[in-house]
Amino acid sequence: MAATAALTQPLACVPGAIAPEEREAHFALAQRLFAEFAQAREPLSDGYRFQFPPDAITAIAQFVANESKCCPFMQFDISVAADSGPVSLRMTGPEGTRAVLDAEFGLNACSTNGCGCHGS
Repeated sequence: MAATAALTQPLACVPGAIAPEEREAHFALAQRLFAEFAQAREPLSDGYRFQFPPDAITAIAQFVANESKCCPFMQFDISVAADSGPVSLRMTGPEGTRAVLDAEFGLNACSTNGCGCHGS
């Protein structure tokens, strides 16, 4: 049933889902994650996979907790490698999700602005 719900979920963000007093901090955290902490970025047909250092896990979890509220169409998968290895974050969804992520986080410019999340 969850898979069917994901297929019919509209591709729309709900910015008001994050409390007004938390919004600025959320977007600052997102900027730090993708501009400073991301070590790799892999475009997927339905989103992106990012790789982060192991010590970014708390920030990633905090980001996902809020981002999943304002982007209910998106699926978030966090994977932690063995032996204190890197942390991966997959953000995927219906057709158009990657374009939403590009626009929201400026990922189209990542390869030219030195943001740190290197495309593969």
